[in-house]
This record gives sequence, structure tokens and C-alpha cells, in this order.
Amino acid sequence: MKSLQPKVAIVILNYNTRPLLERFLPSVLATDYSNKEVWVVDNASMDDSVEYVQQHFSDETRVLVSPKNYGYAGGYNWALEQIEADYYVLLNSDVRVPSNWLKPLVELAIADKQVAAIQPKIKDAVRTELFEYAGASGGYLDKWGYPFCRGRIFDTLEEDKQQYDDLQEVFWATGACMFVRADVFHQAGALDADFFAHMEEIDLCWRMQRMGYKVMVQPRSEVFHVGGGTLTEGSDRKYFLNFRNNLVLLAKNHSSPFWFFIILWRMVLDGISALKFIVDGKASLFMTIIKAHFAFWGKFHTILGKRRWVKSLGTEDVTLYPKSIVWQFFAQGKKKFTDL
Repeated sequence: MKSLQPKVAIVILNYNTRPLLERFLPSVLATDYSNKEVWVVDNASMDDSVEYVQQHFSDETRVLVSPKNYGYAGGYNWALEQIEADYYVLLNSDVRVPSNWLKPLVELAIADKQVAAIQPKIKDAVRTELFEYAGASGGYLDKWGYPFCRGRIFDTLEEDKQQYDDLQEVFWATGACMFVRADVFHQAGALDADFFAHMEEIDLCWRMQRMGYKVMVQPRSEVFHVGGGTLTEGSDRKYFLNFRNNLVLLAKNHSSPFWFFIILWRMVLDGISALKFIVDGKASLFMTIIKAHFAFWGKFHTILGKRRWVKSLGTEDVTLYPKSIVWQFFAQGKKKFTDL
């Protein structure tokens, strides 16, 4: 007899994170939802992750091993072309889930067919009273392309006092734990593999909204995220990807007729950040921003082609947060989402 529950594929992309799988995979397998498959997709790891999963969880998981490291975006694209389900959950290997986390996400998706992506409330796995950086209780993007969240602005994390427990439409859902309608994921062109990692989920959410779909946070579901499990927090590589990909994100998706001038102003703001790194004695990060800008311009022709393709997906107006979160945070001292 066919299950009445939609099929959900929980897909964990792994790259050299055997200790995280050992720590967190059991909680995922204990998820209280019968019509699920748990996939571990190994992104050409050099550790014994695959052997560990096959030895300890072979009956409960399905394993795919990619021929090379495609990055976060490319790795998921490669895997999800091979996985059939009604919904996918893109789940980091450093996320602990309670048994009841999945059902509220499925119920919301069933109730509203215009919802393409949902994230749960993301809490810190160690200091569980705090929101976690990667998503908190739903993400937004300001007028100059800076991402922030309900519960997290820049590096300032709020304590969860149920102040963001309302079901809410947001701009982006975190890639640390993104529940997404499988058919819409593919219709929107999947993740942009050129991002490699960082902000590819914001890019996808922007495209899905252009197509007329909604992105939601469902705080009735909450999960606990360690963060920095793959790329070390503060690493030059992580900064490079963030600065480069932010420019690509804006150039691909911004619908303003003045989008090019928005890019130029954003680069000025990046320059101010670079100078601050010099003052703080972080010269390598100054050079990282310069390299990120050169990498962006080096691919500008390709990005313009993608911009034309994005326009063809749909014409729904997508609204950014109309103010500068940088100005509000640093000049006006607004450190919490509720202050905005």
C-alpha cells in the first residue's frame, strides 16, 4: 500500500567530516517520519567517512560517492539528479535534529503549494539558548546585498526567547537545513555550481521567488547547528567566496535598472571593509577581497549570460529589505532584528 505521506529525501553532503557524521547522523536517522530516505553524499572525501557510514549505518542510509569535490552547490546538484522524492532536505553534516523536526515542514508544504522552500529555526548546537549564525529564524537581504536574519545581524546572535516563533515569509532559507520542493528545485535550475559554496541558497531562493513561489521559516521546527564544519570560520577561502559570491548574487538577480551602479557601490563598501582589515592587522584578508573582486570581473561576461537566463524564469517582483543594514547596525546601533 502506498504511503499517504509525501516522500522526503534527507540529503547530507559530506566532505571529510566523519567525526560530525558519527556525532549527528544518529539523530537524523531517528527522525519521526516514516516515508523518508537518508542519503549521505560523499564529495570525494579523503577520510574514512564512507567506510564509517557503510559499516555502521548501511541498513538505514543510502550512499553516493562523487568522483571529485564539486563543492556544496555542485555536489548537491550532482546528487539530486539521481534522487527521486517529493521534497528534498539539504542538511549539513554538523546539524543535530530532534525526532519531531520534519513533520511541521512537510505539513506547511502540503498546506500551501506556493511554498517552495522552508527552513526550521536554527539554534546553536553548543549554546542552545542562542540562535545560530547560518539562518537563525529566517533570512533577509538588504538594499546593498548584505544578508541578515531574524535573530542574527552580522556576528551578533540573539537569545531565543520565542520572539521569532511566528510563521513568516522570508527572503532566503539557509542551506544548513533547507527543505525544498523537488520539482521547483529543478525548474529553477538547481544551485549555481559556480558559487562552489556560500550564498548559493540565497541565489536559489531569489530565483524561486521570481517564479512566483514563497520562501518560509517554520519555527515549530528547530534544529541545532555547529557551524564552520567544512570551511573554517574566518578562513581566507571563506571570505573570498563570500565577497565574490555576493557580487555574483546581485549581478545575476537584481531587477533594478540601476543594478550595475548598485554593484559598484557595493564594491566601495567592500573596499572599506578591506581597509578595516588592514587596520586590524589582517592584511591577508585585504588581499582576499581584492582577489574576490578580480574573480568577479573575470567572469562578468558569463554572469551577464546567467542574468539573462534568470530573467527568463519569471517576472514576479522580488523585494529586498529597503534600508542599509550596515548603516543601521554600525551607525544607529540597531543590533537586533526587532530594532529595525
